[in-house]
Amino acid sequence: MEQRSAVLLGAEGLIGKELLHLLLDNKLYEKVTVFVQKTLPIQHEKLRQIRTSFDDLKEYEKEFEVDHVFCCIGSTMKQSGTKAQFLKADYEYPLAAAKCAESQKARSFLAVTSIGANLRSPFFYIKVKGQAEEDICQLYIRSTHFFRPSVLIGKRERIGLYEKTIFSLMRLFSFAFVGKYRKYKPIKCENVAKAMVAAALVEQNGVHVHESDEIFNGHCNEVVNQQSVQHM
Repeated sequence: MEQRSAVLLGAEGLIGKELLHLLLDNKLYEKVTVFVQKTLPIQHEKLRQIRTSFDDLKEYEKEFEVDHVFCCIGSTMKQSGTKAQFLKADYEYPLAAAKCAESQKARSFLAVTSIGANLRSPFFYIKVKGQAEEDICQLYIRSTHFFRPSVLIGKRERIGLYEKTIFSLMRLFSFAFVGKYRKYKPIKCENVAKAMVAAALVEQNGVHVHESDEIFNGHCNEVVNQQSVQHM
């Protein structure tokens, strides 16, 4: 049974938290290194934590000599405060991580972006996500995956009244998201995390984009379950 190793960036976030637990519980992974801004209150024999502001990822390049690199770094305009800070968190950091993965010949790079990511969008948030995808695609990484979830269902530590109202309404009327609108349906963070692990284990060459409705339908989740059973 071939063992894998992984690097995870953004383990403090909604998807990152779910992903970390999946990686630590999966017998196929023997080592998991996480880059965090604050040390996580978790201890595990597989886990190694590296505290960093993410401004100096280049200095930790050797740590990316792993099989799979998962990037769940992301922010909101409200959290970032300025466009410059948002650009740093959602474009510069993911691209820097991808470059480290490329230099150390990681098998796969998997990143969370956003539904509608498009570098030609007039909306700054969507445009930045699209630019990140575009520039990461130019790197030489055997297998690259982008996950574009809709509104995430999960426990948020900080949330404003406006956002709370929007999330509640979207959950309440989730039955209305059908047909071409299905990809806008709210999605559980754990489903995104499961899809990321599944895609990593398949290690399919090329660039792959996973839209929210595809993730919601669980196309990748069946694969990860099969992989786990085969190697037990």
